[in-house]
Amino acid sequence: MFPGERMIRQAIATNPPRFTPRVLLGAGLALLVLALPLLLPLFKVTVMTNIMIFAIVAIGLVLLTGVVGLTSFGHAAFMGVGAYTTAVLTTHYHLSPWLGLPAGLLVTGLIAWFLGVVTLRMSGHYLPLATIAWGMSLFYTFGNTPALGGFTGLTDIPPVTVLGTALTSPRQYAYLSLLCLVVVMLLTAFLLQSRVGRALRALRGGPVVAEAFGVNNFRMKVEVFMISAMYASLAGWLYAHSQRFVNPTPFSVHEGINYLFMAVVGGINYILGAVFGAALITQLREWLQDLLPKLLHAQGSFEIIVFGILVILTLQFARRGLWPLIERFLPQDRLRILPQQSAFPERAKPAPGTPLLSVRSALKQFGGLKAVNDVSFDLNAGEILGLIGPNGAGKSTMFNLITGVNPATSGQITFAGQEIGKAGAGAIHRLGLARTFQHVHLLPDLTLLENTMLGGYARAKAGMVQSMLHLERAEEAALQHEALRQLERVGLAAQAFELAGNLALGQQRILEVARALVADPTLLLLDEPAAGLRYGEKQELSALLKRLRDEGVTILIVEHDMDLVMNLVDRLVVMNYGQKLAEGTPAEIRQNGAVREAYLGVDMTEDGAA
Repeated sequence: MFPGERMIRQAIATNPPRFTPRVLLGAGLALLVLALPLLLPLFKVTVMTNIMIFAIVAIGLVLLTGVVGLTSFGHAAFMGVGAYTTAVLTTHYHLSPWLGLPAGLLVTGLIAWFLGVVTLRMSGHYLPLATIAWGMSLFYTFGNTPALGGFTGLTDIPPVTVLGTALTSPRQYAYLSLLCLVVVMLLTAFLLQSRVGRALRALRGGPVVAEAFGVNNFRMKVEVFMISAMYASLAGWLYAHSQRFVNPTPFSVHEGINYLFMAVVGGINYILGAVFGAALITQLREWLQDLLPKLLHAQGSFEIIVFGILVILTLQFARRGLWPLIERFLPQDRLRILPQQSAFPERAKPAPGTPLLSVRSALKQFGGLKAVNDVSFDLNAGEILGLIGPNGAGKSTMFNLITGVNPATSGQITFAGQEIGKAGAGAIHRLGLARTFQHVHLLPDLTLLENTMLGGYARAKAGMVQSMLHLERAEEAALQHEALRQLERVGLAAQAFELAGNLALGQQRILEVARALVADPTLLLLDEPAAGLRYGEKQELSALLKRLRDEGVTILIVEHDMDLVMNLVDRLVVMNYGQKLAEGTPAEIRQNGAVREAYLGVDMTEDGAA
């Protein structure tokens, strides 16, 4: 029985059925929604249609803001691009609305690509300000372009026709809007369940985390920005042919803020949260617009005040939105294990003793500070090398030079025969290098299995479009089975379907090791893996690393626990003030007077304790 086979057989044997309580509940709600356009008064049907249109925009913001962490106040402008594109093509050129839809998506996608390339490198408050700027620019472009009707807008937009029937009735159009909403929800759900979706979630942890698994951060941000903008464009197309006229007012920055309100109040991380938020805000607006003027005996947009208070209360008492409060009472489904059709090829491991990593005269300078100064050492295949030193010795900087987080100022770093001193983290990872982090970086709302699967991102090929169309199932199955094997390898198989955020710190560090192993690395870099582990867990970690070494994985470890290091590694490199102080076996380092004086300050006993 190969490693992990027992766990995989058990997982498949206990696989949840397709028709779970959650699925049945969803089917019941779907039937209810299908009946509503026939049962509600026409005015309520129109409100329902608007809710579905607004929900499509909000789902795009769930992807962009909730998952990736990029805030946009300008998505109403993208909705306007889709609306005006179909309006111009159908009124000026008398084309079919069905041609206006792909045209609007194309135009919106190109504009979003350009704006994304220009603005998505910004961080902090600069990006939200930039979205306000281009949102205002597009709004005034709509209003000041004569061909678009100026601020008066365009009228007499033809209705959408399906099988020769013009959808002029609100009841008919509600079903078209519902179909579009369901398609968007499915595409988004499929995306988030894929390797690309896990990579998108990893982007929130910072550029270092995602790039360590081979993700092209900037490209992925631009792609998801385009997808969210095209969702808004679809909503604009629906809006234009529902209202049969367009003007700039519904596409202002003010409306863009409202869409963000919907996503935040509903649940910025949840697809159904976006739908719930759109329904709540839209219905509440209709109700308050009737009620507040009567109560206050004055006319005005008083509902905006209520919305502001609602958002403040949500951010204060339900920061993840209101949908998670409902989600707690719904039956939960477990991740399904897909039948494996094929496995990823394993990387050929170099013969023990073969030169694998070579560092020659490495220098990293930050202004006048030399964090790493003329450091040289070698790491051969099949050994465990410890990199130790006091705080501020330059260990982390050296670690970052090897992993591509920071390029070396000068010197040469070679891995597997290739120069990597100037290469990026993703390119180095694909050569066979995987790492853990000094501070744990996991996705707490995903299971151990899903977190572990993230380590195999670079081994799969399916992109964003394939993921949205659910065409990456064979790769997903291979990732699931590989992740299950590695979880059993590190002793976490029994908790594979638990949330990573529920683990103790020591187990989270072991989970990071499993995630790195899914990448099938030749060289495994561990940054303080024993921090937070109890004595027994440290002994298990030591046994695991020795077993990995015997299986052909070379290991470079940065660690402060001297007892662990001295009884684990084959050789040590000691750094101090950015320079290499000593190199040798644990026995030789114990006897090195310079190490005792500069690093430890006290003598080291034979058992390795400081």
